[in-house]
Amino acid sequence: MTSEPATTDLFDADHLAAWVGTQAGFARVPGVQYAVAVRGDVVLDGAWGVADVTTGEPLRTDHVFRVASHSKTFTATAVARLAERDALRLDDPFEAHLPEVAGTGVGRVTLREALGHTGGVRRDGADADFWQLGAPFPDRDALVAAVRADGPVLGRGEVFKYSNLAYGLLGLVVEKVTGVPFARHVRDDLLDPLGLERTTPELEDGAPAVVGHSALGVADDGRLPVAPVRTGALAAATGFCSTASDLARWFAAHADGSDLLRPETRRLLQRDESTIDRPHARPRRYGLGFEAREIEDRRVVGHSGAFPGQLSRTWADPAAGVVVSVLTNGVDGPADTIATGLFALVATALDAGAPTADEAAVLGRSTGRFANLWGLTDLVRLGRDLWLIDPRGEDPLAGAERLVADGEGLRLPVEPGFGAPGERVEVLAGDDGRPAGIVVAGVTSWRAEDYENERLAQLAARHGV
Repeated sequence: MTSEPATTDLFDADHLAAWVGTQAGFARVPGVQYAVAVRGDVVLDGAWGVADVTTGEPLRTDHVFRVASHSKTFTATAVARLAERDALRLDDPFEAHLPEVAGTGVGRVTLREALGHTGGVRRDGADADFWQLGAPFPDRDALVAAVRADGPVLGRGEVFKYSNLAYGLLGLVVEKVTGVPFARHVRDDLLDPLGLERTTPELEDGAPAVVGHSALGVADDGRLPVAPVRTGALAAATGFCSTASDLARWFAAHADGSDLLRPETRRLLQRDESTIDRPHARPRRYGLGFEAREIEDRRVVGHSGAFPGQLSRTWADPAAGVVVSVLTNGVDGPADTIATGLFALVATALDAGAPTADEAAVLGRSTGRFANLWGLTDLVRLGRDLWLIDPRGEDPLAGAERLVADGEGLRLPVEPGFGAPGERVEVLAGDDGRPAGIVVAGVTSWRAEDYENERLAQLAARHGV
């Protein structure tokens, strides 16, 4: 893990890494790679766990993941830049560039509708078992045949209908307009100029790639490795490979003030085209190749990625230039949960502002992770504030308490709650200058590593080890 000096003024990078590790550990996911960028600089770049459960190879920050539908952000940007150059128009129908789909319902779908998933096109084809490695991903001929055979499902503009087939066709449009393979155009126009050295439109031979893994069993932690595959003509929809730090840089290039796209084009891609509001589910919003959400009262954009054995999620605040990317190598990996929680922690620290050097030194002498019979508690600095956070919760700020400092020490805020509003929080001094424990509502928690050593010793004694 690395961090820039400017970032340590805002948050404790070690705490963020520990929080990610706690979430990953409780989820029993094989590995998690994560990165945070602030105003274009990657300020946190870390990895937890293993790249392959069979070999136990430790996961590194340079291991490459299949980032799946993150690919759509690259494809949408490539199409948008071609539109800026008048090489095509977003309201062109597919058949204007791909005569092989002319005369079909899909041929009349516009590039804009395809980018926003409002063209009514079938998601993956009538036979999509390639998603569980039952067949190869379709090549160009198979993609066109699938679209011609049964591509149209709903009317244009009828409803948001996610379609990988439509994005595959967008990749073919890029090839037709530029006269070069999709992968080469993306490399030349996007990846190389931005210095995204570990990002490729398809998995390359010899790349230090992680191994994907099946889900946990109901009654055990057993996982099976998932074989690597190539994505054929669907690379524009799901083929890209990258690292968390490269994705952080990629989405940083979509922040306000970047020259990757014209401001009006960037707003077009990121604005809400559709809202997906289903019962018992969080509302989701989609633009042209980019998802949108609100986290801690900030409007963020990004994308998820789901590939056999791997899940990923990136969120970016274009206005503040903050990006969080999380990649996992388990089909049930908590990428969205970790990315959302990590973004909330970083945003809270930024909102609080950086402390002075003297303030940071004083605050740092009180922080740490503590444990007791009831679980874990982090006393952590976020900007200029000290917080009590339960690191086991999916939302780190749900139930968290921002402590109040006065001349007598620390206390819990005075606000309605089932805890101990207004009561003192005592930090127990250790001989090494670090806190040995904390007392909250009269209940003591001890330094987490000390508590864990005692727990392991008692387990060993119980089992006669």
